[in-house]
Amino acid sequence: MSDVKLKEYRQLIRTELDRVVDFWLKYSHDAEYGGFFTCIGKDGQVYDDLKYVWLQGRQVWMYCRLYRTMERFHKPEILQAAKAGGAFLKQFARVASSSSPWKCAFCLTKDGKAVKIQRTIFSECFYIMAMDELSRVTGDKEMQAEAEQMMDQVIHWVRVDPSGLGRTKLPGDLPTNGMAVPMMLLCLVQQLTEERSQEIAQKYRETGTWCVQQILQHVQRGGTAILENVSLEGGELPGCQGRLQNPGHALEAGWFLLQYCTQNGDKELQGTAITKFMELPYQCGWDNEYGGLFYFLDVDGHCPTQLEWSMKLWWPHCEALIAFLMAYSQTKNPTLLERFSQVYEYTFSHFSDAKNGEWFGYLTQEGKVALDFKGGPFKGFFHVPRCLYMCERILDGLLDEKDS
Repeated sequence: MSDVKLKEYRQLIRTELDRVVDFWLKYSHDAEYGGFFTCIGKDGQVYDDLKYVWLQGRQVWMYCRLYRTMERFHKPEILQAAKAGGAFLKQFARVASSSSPWKCAFCLTKDGKAVKIQRTIFSECFYIMAMDELSRVTGDKEMQAEAEQMMDQVIHWVRVDPSGLGRTKLPGDLPTNGMAVPMMLLCLVQQLTEERSQEIAQKYRETGTWCVQQILQHVQRGGTAILENVSLEGGELPGCQGRLQNPGHALEAGWFLLQYCTQNGDKELQGTAITKFMELPYQCGWDNEYGGLFYFLDVDGHCPTQLEWSMKLWWPHCEALIAFLMAYSQTKNPTLLERFSQVYEYTFSHFSDAKNGEWFGYLTQEGKVALDFKGGPFKGFFHVPRCLYMCERILDGLLDEKDS
């Protein structure tokens, strides 16, 4: 592929990132109570004022990362928005009356009252990401320490004793290794150790290794499939749960593993990340009739029980763009760049809203907009801007290599 095409991609991605950032700066900030609205309609109107903690954390992280690493986003309004979001999280996210002082709410009222708690780790994980990244732009060591303390609690819940999450242990509920948990922990290890001291890197090294081992257990069927859920011993589970495939998650895990390889120089793992966690989900997940990635699949070809299984969602396509471009940047294999181009053409022609800005999140199998809001309980200022940010930076690196 020519330099001209790579430069074209970079310019289009750069412009799209600017438009996405402008949308959230304009419509999502709550000037009265702090934090961010994420239930935002197609034209920017807030249709629900509930605030979701994991999306609050993601938005703080994204603002800080843009402010810290991209000169054009080094603006006072972005820093102030990140600080305001961080202050809202610190004041309201942790639920003092719960079974653990570290447990966070899933959902809050606009003025910070807890509405719902999930028995998972994900609100806490994005609290960690937000606090650590905010500490990097503010220099607040106490905030960094709080992120590490929360991380230690999350590791305890995952690897030692999950009772603090509040789940009732039932006799027929088999313990599973769902791919989301080790993926998320690996992401946090990379976040907390990036450009930090050797002491911090050493503290989380074993956790990072454990996460990689847990993710690799999802390579099943003799290396021919990535399954979303496996047993704690790495075996296949019975029924629909065991046969479930989530192409977007597999692709995201792939680029998490590639980042780990870059830090650890593991060429064998790099190959596994690309051939198993990128090529396999692409081959089984791409819809050859209408284009785009299916949301869920059944490895044996049964109809998945998830009602949205055949829909095309924004975030798997974001992960595919990052994965294939990162893989190409590391290997220069032209097939990987072709994959990126195919996903790019589908994504930008179907999800991006040229009229009002930002992306639609939920399409039918045929590629028509099914839900026309720009944000909700699960879609906020994260997957789209993270994808565009990372792809722009990878393209910068590729073009710099060609110029040198």
